[in-house]
Amino acid sequence: MYRISDVKLEVKRYEYYETFHITGSSRDSAENIEIKLLLDDGTEGFGEASPSYRVNGEVVSALVALEPTIKEMIKEFDVREYAKIFKIMDGFSRSSPSIKAAVQYATLDAFSNSIDLPVYKILGGSKDEIETDKTISIDLLDKMVQKAKETFHKGFHTLKIKVGENLKEDMEKILAISDATKGAEYVVDANQGYTPKEAIQFAKFVHDNKINVKIFEQPVIWNDLEGLKLVRYNSPIPIAVDEGVKTKYDAYRLIKDDCVDFINIKLMKSGISDALSIIEMAKTANVGLMIGCMSESSLGITQSVHLATGTGAFAHCDLDSHMLIKEEKFRGKFTQSGSKLIVR
Repeated sequence: MYRISDVKLEVKRYEYYETFHITGSSRDSAENIEIKLLLDDGTEGFGEASPSYRVNGEVVSALVALEPTIKEMIKEFDVREYAKIFKIMDGFSRSSPSIKAAVQYATLDAFSNSIDLPVYKILGGSKDEIETDKTISIDLLDKMVQKAKETFHKGFHTLKIKVGENLKEDMEKILAISDATKGAEYVVDANQGYTPKEAIQFAKFVHDNKINVKIFEQPVIWNDLEGLKLVRYNSPIPIAVDEGVKTKYDAYRLIKDDCVDFINIKLMKSGISDALSIIEMAKTANVGLMIGCMSESSLGITQSVHLATGTGAFAHCDLDSHMLIKEEKFRGKFTQSGSKLIVR
């Protein structure tokens, strides 16, 4: 009754409520891949891949074509022995990590449904709720300030502010947003947009103006490790890496070379198996952890919510994509109250 009998992949398209603009990228829609895993007794497990060409080099059509391969690789495996399935899917780490994540979670979801125990409890059950920020994407100054005010007044105490395309304008924007949302905290994400010199200038500007930025995320291009380390050693605020960490091996290198204060784990980059390894490495090295998302729907965000609550490992959560896209039906295995995401 616990054996996998079938795997199905289906493309789902979602429209954003507003254009989502980050450094070097602007989009109005997202194509995700829903994965349904069937057991021999009819039990189902669901996962979602949110592919990213910009970060992972993934192409949706190529990922969907993997359906027969995945089915052949994991059919007849017992979901109670999910470590075996995780190991098989680790082979997808570089070429299609979002599919790896979705299959791994669908395996846990099917197991969870079979034994009537939520996934977050399978992963440790450390807590039953987390708090997320909400993102303010790049726009004109007045529009960003207005959106920040609206979001803050809806109960989001931490705002994620996208920057990285123009240093001078970014300084003006973060200062204006800070003045308009007194009492808020900020995560600032440059999405690789700055040179090391610009990143240091921005970090010192934020500090000198007493703007409450708790994390400065991916200030320089993903593969400039020396630049990242230079920024970290000269920044008065903590530095996080996102695009620069996909696998556990990336995390090991950055921790070993003393490049980061925080690592942003995204299941769409690492899958669950590498995420768990990165968590343990970061704990050992006293490196902070945050968890983020791509363009997941409520189904996909469920995966990260259950990892975050199950492990209790994350100092900051950036799990807001389901609030930015239009869905016909909420499918998350969590409830939301303002900025709080509560598992069930």
